[in-house]
Amino acid sequence: MIDERWARAAHTLKSRAAFWSLRIVDEQIDDHEIRNDIAQPLRTVRDRGAMLIAWVGAGAGYAATANLSAAGLQAALDMATARAEASAALSLIDHREVARPTASGEYISPNAQRALPSRAEWLELLGAECAGANLDEKIVERLAAVQITHTDQLYMTGDGVRIDQQFRFVMPQLSVAAHANGDTQVRTLGGNYGTLGQGGMEVLTRFGFEESGARVANEALQLLAAPNCPSGKRDLLLMPDQMMLQIHESIGHPLELDRILGDERNFAGWSFVKQDMFGSYRYGSELLNVTFDPELREEAAAYAFDDDGTEAHKQYLIRNGVLERPLGGALSQQRARMPGVANSRASNWNRPPIDRMANLNIEPGESSLEEMIGNIEHGILMRTNTSWSIDDHRNKFQFGCEFGQLIENGRLTQVVKQPNYRGISANFWRSLSAVGNAATREVYGTSMCGKGEPAQIIRVGHASPACVFSNIDVFGGA
Repeated sequence: MIDERWARAAHTLKSRAAFWSLRIVDEQIDDHEIRNDIAQPLRTVRDRGAMLIAWVGAGAGYAATANLSAAGLQAALDMATARAEASAALSLIDHREVARPTASGEYISPNAQRALPSRAEWLELLGAECAGANLDEKIVERLAAVQITHTDQLYMTGDGVRIDQQFRFVMPQLSVAAHANGDTQVRTLGGNYGTLGQGGMEVLTRFGFEESGARVANEALQLLAAPNCPSGKRDLLLMPDQMMLQIHESIGHPLELDRILGDERNFAGWSFVKQDMFGSYRYGSELLNVTFDPELREEAAAYAFDDDGTEAHKQYLIRNGVLERPLGGALSQQRARMPGVANSRASNWNRPPIDRMANLNIEPGESSLEEMIGNIEHGILMRTNTSWSIDDHRNKFQFGCEFGQLIENGRLTQVVKQPNYRGISANFWRSLSAVGNAATREVYGTSMCGKGEPAQIIRVGHASPACVFSNIDVFGGA
């Protein structure tokens, strides 16, 4: 947990601001990796500091510092207060009307206090999977890795609110490359950055990491021998590790309220979604139910409070296909005069919170995987994202996957390589024709969601069942 000396220093702070807050983040990242049976050097990163925010009149000011002494924190608060005073007459947001945090509390990741393997034990575990992938002379590269992140966070306000949150993130990775006759095919365990979760060793179990080396290598060899994906209109069965990116790019980013209000236009793009769509716009078929759910604690972006101190609870964003609520935190809610969610989040201590995805999930339906496959006459199953492209309104997109398998007359048949599909967000989700039941649902997460100026790379989670989309434009790689 956070060093109590920092909390005691925070209690000494004084400011003429009407409201001020302090957020201290102490984070350590450890990377363990085996590549082609050779242990790579241990990489450890330790970072800690504080963000001070002050509100004066309509204005707000921010200041960050790595000096966590009482003097260092006071200097940063004084700077934030002076900036708030300077901006008060020009602020686009009247901070006197923004909701202030009122509740104290805490959050701890599942099993965050249970011991993890030692460095030697990690290398033994990773080495076994790396060696298990060495099935054939066509296997030219094998990588097994795990990243462990411990993050302690303290949030305090001048009003006496205190929030302690302790996170442990575990991200196992496995990648195998096969090469023959000028062709290289790569198969991974859930994508290069998709296997992120909160907790302990159970995260590896959930992603099927143990004994995955041979399985993933075998699939890489299958792809090497497979024909190219055919082109044309087909029903598309997306598995959860590809649904993760589909949700992320064509629902998550378009629904960020600050983006809808125009904040990202000159950087990562705007959104095709407009404020007057909420409450009436048909985003998808009646089978589409999307929730913001920070309460699913094993998922990558679970928390009890966002980085502005707002209590976080599950909310429906899309219900029965109709758009209900945006991804907007307290500041954006005040700007737009509409309800949102507790998703003001910062990537670290030296960034201010902005509207971000957290756990953004599709709720399960009623179809089994067998039923979905059995009801497809002319289709394709795709797994695991490998490439993506989407326009600056988060509407027209093109995604490529690692692994494809044709579905003919209700049966899985030929494995195909370089499967791709394209669509338009505003129409694609309306073609949703089947949603898998809870047995098909899997929980994924990534540490690599980028947004904001200055840039912020943050963790998000996506849980989804398998889903079928009708009559989608599918094509193979060059």
